[in-house]
Amino acid sequence: MADLGNLKRIVDVEYDDTTRDSSIYQDKLRVFIRDGSIVDIWFSKKMPGRFSYHWERRQIDGKIYRHDNFPDPRWKEVATFPKHFHNGSQNRVQESKINDDPASGVREFMDFIRKMLK
Repeated sequence: MADLGNLKRIVDVEYDDTTRDSSIYQDKLRVFIRDGSIVDIWFSKKMPGRFSYHWERRQIDGKIYRHDNFPDPRWKEVATFPKHFHNGSQNRVQESKINDDPASGVREFMDFIRKMLK
């Protein structure tokens, strides 16, 4: 299980130019982005290794971005299955190379967000 407190510190300190605030909420880390969007970072307690990094932008531009490893059979042709990346929409899926280490994965996802916002 990932240490959400540690991940919160990473987000708060290393990405303060991109974020407004963050909180641990119902077993996930919720990050409030400066543009009004939100990020939810979740690691399953029941199924070790199961995760989701979700950037919710539908209210801003209709898009979502999510790395997760839910074994959805629709994405079994993706080379990194069950890990996959929803790139802009729920049905636009491609390989996910996000790091399996939670701290590294959070940094990679937050770097992606920072780059997209520039």
